[in-house]
Amino acid sequence: SAAMAHGHGPGHGPCCCCGAAEGGGGAAWGLYLRIDRQRLQCLNERREGSGALVFRSWEQRGDRAQFVESDDDEELLFNVPFTGNVKLKAVMVLGGEGGTHPAELRLFKNVPHMSFDDVAREPEQTFALSRDLTGELEYPTKIARFSNVYHLSMHFPKNFGAETTKIFYIGLKGEWTEARRHEVTICSYEASANPADHKLEQITPQTHFIS
Repeated sequence: SAAMAHGHGPGHGPCCCCGAAEGGGGAAWGLYLRIDRQRLQCLNERREGSGALVFRSWEQRGDRAQFVESDDDEELLFNVPFTGNVKLKAVMVLGGEGGTHPAELRLFKNVPHMSFDDVAREPEQTFALSRDLTGELEYPTKIARFSNVYHLSMHFPKNFGAETTKIFYIGLKGEWTEARRHEVTICSYEASANPADHKLEQITPQTHFIS
């Protein structure tokens, strides 16, 4: 029967619904759709543009073909601008085998264009990371500190001892809301060319995404 063809019992490997840590499954990790990819930066990436590949759907977190590797040393720094305001609830990091897996993550809020010169400042939150190759570990944020984020910087200062750091997937869990007008002026650098422009309220949020 058709019913038998679809259900091979609960133990037939990962599907899109089982294995999620809590309700919503992959949908809870949908903030990657709200990243402004034109302005996403990864500093010290060995291959240009590879840092952007690690922000993808929760269902694709196990894709080992897409990853970023650090270049000069083990540090990586991501600047992640959003298309609105985000309440960040948790992060997930899948790293490389052995010593290449990042060992620490420092999160900074609303500091656009961070560079390695800026990482000496106090982060909003620091996580000691465990090795996670399959996407089982969630790191909950202090939500009160991450309730109004339009730009997230993620600094990975060290790994478990290898020359370089490898990251295969970064998951961001939370809620997104449209930017209100005054926040648009803060985080839209395009608008700064004409600060007297009062047409900002006509900016419509991005509603379609290029996958």
